[in-house]
Amino acid sequence: MDSPPITPIPATLPTPPDVAQVLRHNSALLYRHIASRLALALALFAIPFVSHLVGYDAALPGFGIPAALLVLIFLMLRLRHGSRLKVCKRVLDTYPLEYRTRVSRKGSEWKYLGDVHTVRLSVRGQRGAPKLRAVNATTMRRWPKEAEEGGAWFAGDPAFGGVMIVPGSGDMFFVQPADWQKYEQERAEAGPQRLALAEQAGISRLLEKEPIILVGG
Repeated sequence: MDSPPITPIPATLPTPPDVAQVLRHNSALLYRHIASRLALALALFAIPFVSHLVGYDAALPGFGIPAALLVLIFLMLRLRHGSRLKVCKRVLDTYPLEYRTRVSRKGSEWKYLGDVHTVRLSVRGQRGAPKLRAVNATTMRRWPKEAEEGGAWFAGDPAFGGVMIVPGSGDMFFVQPADWQKYEQERAEAGPQRLALAEQAGISRLLEKEPIILVGG
């Protein structure tokens, strides 16, 4: 088993996205998200000092500092566990883009690392597409409406994972099998070439794991 299953592609395809442009767009979204959270944390840090300067010494403004720390902690957690720009770039450098005519979202969950969507990427009229766990590569908490209106571009190996790019919006999602264990045998029996590609792309192991957050002592 040297190569993943090849899905037939319709004769008429939309124009493939410019990968470099998609990466730049998503990098800009990530930097914008980081900047907005840092600005919020800075504003929260400043509240107690500004309140003191204007003569308002009640206890309430003092909560600005712990609130700012929480904003920074959750930002660091999401960047560490949720941002997948680097692995998406590796995937896109390794695998070609293939068009999937239909994107079906089966559900979404709020997680610390971002919203996790369960999706199927398939060709209309065919069955058996695996359920994938999709996380926005920039940690943004949104589901692009353009995904509901048509298909998406996929690069990767369904048994290992890959990248989904939504036409129109340029949103990029990192995906891996929703049931990782279900495809354990297929991965174990994959040929050397297929395994080498997955390792080169950085998707030979499960990456999407929700961090354990300990609250309290």
